[in-house]
Formats: sequence, structure tokens, C-alpha cells
Amino acid sequence: MWFLLALITALFWGGSDLFSKMGTDPRDKYSHLRMLIMVGTVMGIHATAMLLLNHETFDPRSMVRYLPVSAFYIVSMAIGYIGLRYLELSVSSPVCNSSGALAALLCFLFLGQTMTWVQFAAVALVMLGVVLLSVFDLKDENKARRFRREVIEEKYRVSALAVAIPVFYCILDALGTFGDALVMDTLELVSEEEAEIAYEYTFLLCAVAAFCFLVVVKKQKFRLWDEREKGLGALCETAGQFFYVYAISENAIMAAPLISSYCLFSVVLSRVFLREKLTWRQYGAIAVSVCGIVILGFFDAG
Repeated sequence: MWFLLALITALFWGGSDLFSKMGTDPRDKYSHLRMLIMVGTVMGIHATAMLLLNHETFDPRSMVRYLPVSAFYIVSMAIGYIGLRYLELSVSSPVCNSSGALAALLCFLFLGQTMTWVQFAAVALVMLGVVLLSVFDLKDENKARRFRREVIEEKYRVSALAVAIPVFYCILDALGTFGDALVMDTLELVSEEEAEIAYEYTFLLCAVAAFCFLVVVKKQKFRLWDEREKGLGALCETAGQFFYVYAISENAIMAAPLISSYCLFSVVLSRVFLREKLTWRQYGAIAVSVCGIVILGFFDAG
């Protein structure tokens, strides 16, 4: 079951990545805050709906118990949204998308989770395809920039910022995934439902703080209609988070690398909805990951 949940998660997060990029204005230095506001708002609505529709009770102390995991995820996402403003930082993709492999390694070393050698090979194929796709995307983007004669500020190309953003994202996201497996599966401090609601309400609090800073302190305008692409991204992000929690709780060591392949879905969705053309190298990278995904699916079904 973890396999299907992980695939659904990757599909939704691919959509979130697509819409987030569509809604990001490189000229708006507060674009990442606007994205956080939209995601936090949608998540808060979803958490409230879960409580009302399922007639569940929620212990606010779960937010405290789950806070370290929430913090890792929210900060990593904020860093990722900042990176979206600087297209040159697409060089970060191979590092960012390696977080699933790092999370699997942490689960293997510290939680005793294991996989067979065939499953390990399948995960390696998935990650190889992801990294290759990221590298090819970077090369194609650089060619397009040279054709358009665009110039990117040097600090966004080779500075410490350009190096730190993908590294921090990778580490924080991997620690969040590892923390999920530890808190829900090993220590059993919270259930899947409690983790979901705790995370979404924590994100809502961050959204409120970001809104106050943006509108009250910085005197910036915020209109929902202007953020419609970000809203679609927030809906996909929230839907993916719902399935993610259950996938990680069932099999973190294998679900994490598979979910990290959501960038593959983002590329395919761009091809379908934005009519972007893919090169044969991109199709090859996608095929490599798909082979690994098929193998993982075969073992899950068995």
C-alpha cells in the first residue's frame, strides 16, 4: 500500500512544483512569503475539515510533540520557495532531490529499516534518473539563457547562497522524513492523523505570521486572485501531504526515495499542460526512474 500512497504523493507534489513555479515572480522578493501564506491557509482549512468531518478530537500537545518534524519541513519548504526566484539555482536540483536517498540512509543506519538488494537497486535507479533529469534541465536552461542573452547576478550563480540553499534544503527535508519515521513508527508519539493535523496547524500559524509581516510590517498588498497559481500549488501540496504521512509511516526507507521523484511528474505535467518540449535525454532520464518505480511496485504487489 505504501507504494501507491508514495506515487500519489509524488504526483500531487509534482503538480505543486509546477504551479509554484508558474506563480513565482522573480522580481518579487516576498514571493516565498506569499507561497507560505497560501500553503498554510489551505492546510489550516484542510486540518479543520478533517476534525469536523471525522468528528475527531485533537490534543494540541501533539503540535509540540511533532514540532521538530514540522520545523524541518516548513523551513526546508521556505528555502525551496526562495530558490524558485532564482532560476539559475536550478543547479541545486540534483542536491535537493537527493534528500530521499539521504532519508533512506538515515532510516537504515538509525532505525534498522532494511531493503533487499533488488529493492536497493530499484531505489538507485529512481535516484539516478532524478539526478540525471536535474542535470539535463540545468544544461538546457543555460542554453536557453545564452540564446536569450540573459544575465544572472553572479551572487546567484556561484556564491555561498547558491551552494547553501540546496544543501540546507536536502538536509532539512531528509531530517524531516527521518523524524516522521522516528516519531510515528518507532516512538509512536503521534498517530498519522495527529501528525497530519499538527503539521497543518503549525503551518497555518507560520502563514499568519508571514501575512502579518508582509501586510502590516512591509505594507505589501495581498490579493487572493493574484495568487491563484500559488493557490493551486497549495492545494496540490496539501493533498500530497495527506498521502505522504501514511506512506512514510508504512515504509519510510523505500517511500522516501520514491517520493523524491516528484520532479519527474513536474516535468511530465509541464509537457502536458505548458506544452514544453522534452529532449531525448530527459525522456531517457525519466525512463530510468520509471524502471526503478516499476520494480518497486512489483515487489510491493508481491
